[in-house]
Amino acid sequence: MTSLPKQTGRRLGLVIDLDTCVGCHACAVNCKEWNSGGVSAPMTDEDPYGGDATGVWFNRVHAFEVGDGATGRTVHFPRSCLHCEEPACVTVCPTGASYKREADGIVLVDEDLCIGCKLCSWACPYGAREYDFDAGVMKKCTLCIDRIYNANLPEADRVPACVSTCPANARHFGDLGDPESDVSRLAAARGGYDLMPEMGMKPTNKYLPPRPRTLGAADGGEADGAGDATTAESGFLGFIDRLYSR
Repeated sequence: MTSLPKQTGRRLGLVIDLDTCVGCHACAVNCKEWNSGGVSAPMTDEDPYGGDATGVWFNRVHAFEVGDGATGRTVHFPRSCLHCEEPACVTVCPTGASYKREADGIVLVDEDLCIGCKLCSWACPYGAREYDFDAGVMKKCTLCIDRIYNANLPEADRVPACVSTCPANARHFGDLGDPESDVSRLAAARGGYDLMPEMGMKPTNKYLPPRPRTLGAADGGEADGAGDATTAESGFLGFIDRLYSR
């Protein structure tokens, strides 16, 4: 078993707004494009349009219908590595290939040490590990470490590829170890949600839940327009918990 290093206060990660994500998959595509030409290359796709497709995608976007009728809504749920404070993928790795950086909390894979045993993928409760059949190793989101620390890029571009390309501004990047950072303030103001907190992984990434929807008179709500907040928010979060608890 691998012991985790003592981490400093810095915890780089994402805050993802489920209220504004439109499910366009731009984050997934730009992530694929950037990382396919960088340190994570190749990110192989085998028969991508066939019935037995396999491939490496660090970002995947799922869409769910929550609620019924006027109270229902479609919620798009982007999924990637959550860069947990207590990552099970690191503790089970027999070679030390999976590791957590002390300086910023980013969880990475050293492909030179990885033997492709897939223990990390079985241990991760979020399904965030990707096996590259061509390279024979496990891969995952790196928070675009080759972008965020790249002094050759303008400072405004030193963010993960998924953040830079999101047209709805649903993805935010920063230091969640600093309670005064923009992302920490955003998470606090909007009730930033830890995915499956009962697992004890303490994920760095936070999800902002969909805002409760107010119904007008035309939708069966109160005639004065004040309406009633629906249970879409709690219903969706419960659905996601059940999905990942299978």
